[in-house]
Amino acid sequence: MLQCIFLLSDSGEVMLEKQLTGHRVDRSICDWFWEHALSQGDSSKVQPVIASPTHYLFQILREGITFLACTQVEMPPLMAIEFLCRVADVLSDYLGGLNEDLIKDNFIIVYELLDEMIDNGFPLTTEPNILREMIAPPNIVSKVLSVVTGNSSNVSDTLPGATASCVPWRTTDTKYANNEVYVDLVEEMDAIINRDGILVKCEIYGEVQVNSHLSGLPDLTLSFANPSILDDVRFHPCVRFRPWESDQILSFVPPDGQFKLMSYRVRKLKSTPIYVKPQLTSDAETCRISLLVGIRNDPGKTIDDITVQFQLPPCILSADLSSNHGTVNILANKKCSWSIGRIPKDKTPSMSGTLVLETGLERLHVFPTFEVGFRIMGIALSGVKIDKLDLKNLPTKPYKGFRALTRAGEFEVRS
Repeated sequence: MLQCIFLLSDSGEVMLEKQLTGHRVDRSICDWFWEHALSQGDSSKVQPVIASPTHYLFQILREGITFLACTQVEMPPLMAIEFLCRVADVLSDYLGGLNEDLIKDNFIIVYELLDEMIDNGFPLTTEPNILREMIAPPNIVSKVLSVVTGNSSNVSDTLPGATASCVPWRTTDTKYANNEVYVDLVEEMDAIINRDGILVKCEIYGEVQVNSHLSGLPDLTLSFANPSILDDVRFHPCVRFRPWESDQILSFVPPDGQFKLMSYRVRKLKSTPIYVKPQLTSDAETCRISLLVGIRNDPGKTIDDITVQFQLPPCILSADLSSNHGTVNILANKKCSWSIGRIPKDKTPSMSGTLVLETGLERLHVFPTFEVGFRIMGIALSGVKIDKLDLKNLPTKPYKGFRALTRAGEFEVRS
């Protein structure tokens, strides 16, 4: 049972406080958490579950906003973290993004959503489609009406019909002239390559995202060509678990609109689609840097939006960098960004330059870590493939669309 939820800005300011039970949690717990986060050096590296002297804390970080939940009683940590993730997803969907200004400008709607999503510390209504029937998303018309009428509430006076249905995640009496369903495989590759060029870690986190515009109460069945490679699967509540447990088939009645059907992880991949080869040599208060980027294993699709970013160590006074392809920018915080785009066929992109060290420092002792970004449309690097999608209980034959996308997640090359 959660007792309180706080929303913190990237500076540690409490933007919103929602007490969930009769026992009030003091804001001083946020000060303790922020001091703990600062002691870690990087707020993104803070553990999702923390035991303070007085409370158990659960936290996630989304777009600079920290969602912090507190309790003094033991509860399943995965349930608390999953609920915070759902709150962040719903707010991002309602507000069109997540940042400090959006939270403050739509404070009433955020508070109303939390009122409906949790009851006395326990998750209640978390399906976005049902919440949209209960609380109108912010728009110009609603803001004008609230000013004219003086009524700032966005909560509907009637309860959605789906709340009393056996399928509470789907709106009732849905009708479309054209029935369509789109399935997207979206994957992120996390990889760590050490200074010797050895692949230490390579795995993929993926999601099956569905955009459904189907009439009535459709029944869908989705199967994979190779479900055995999937680990750590998580499902939307609409998925029937027994067919998956017995035959690795997803059987479900979909919500209306866009939703995440499932997430998965594919472990122990043996290669990455691109390589990054850094080389640093120091001599007489200067350091020479050279960086090569190329395609290691051609995925058969175009690799776009390739970027390499790295943080210059504090001992670097200045840097002079250039490349034979793309653009190199040095930001005010000493972060370098090399935007490559696509790799040309006639040459290998390279970046080189000179770094000036502090006076008296003969060589570089702290080496940067290179963060790589890329995007590949039309392919899932994990090897996951959708075999077929069957639909039942539909008046007309629907259109079915499939897409795949792989992009870099935490892709690090150490020098």
